[in-house]
Amino acid sequence: MDKINLNKTVYEKRQYTKIIDTSFKELVTPIIIQPEVPAVDQVLEFFAQYQKLFFDIPKLGDVNSHAYLIKTSSEFADYKFIDDGAKALLDEVTVLRNENLQLQLQLVNTIKSTIPKVPT
Repeated sequence: MDKINLNKTVYEKRQYTKIIDTSFKELVTPIIIQPEVPAVDQVLEFFAQYQKLFFDIPKLGDVNSHAYLIKTSSEFADYKFIDDGAKALLDEVTVLRNENLQLQLQLVNTIKSTIPKVPT
């Protein structure tokens, strides 16, 4: 039978932390922390990507479409989109309301003028 010699090195408690690395650097893959990208840079990147993908984005759809972007952005910005046709109709309604008011005032004045005055 062969003889095996075992040697044991003993360090004082104050010394071993200076001599022996007690961290787990070798057992775990280090996590690389990416620096945070400022929001301004993210917005610039978003619009750069948007310009590149503009014609690939579907016009209509409940999500991931130009219509979805318009709807959600309009709600967020409290923006009411009125096209030229709708604007023309609203202007016409305003004109007709004013004409109607003038006609009603004329009617009231006409009725007032036809009522006989009672002597006092």
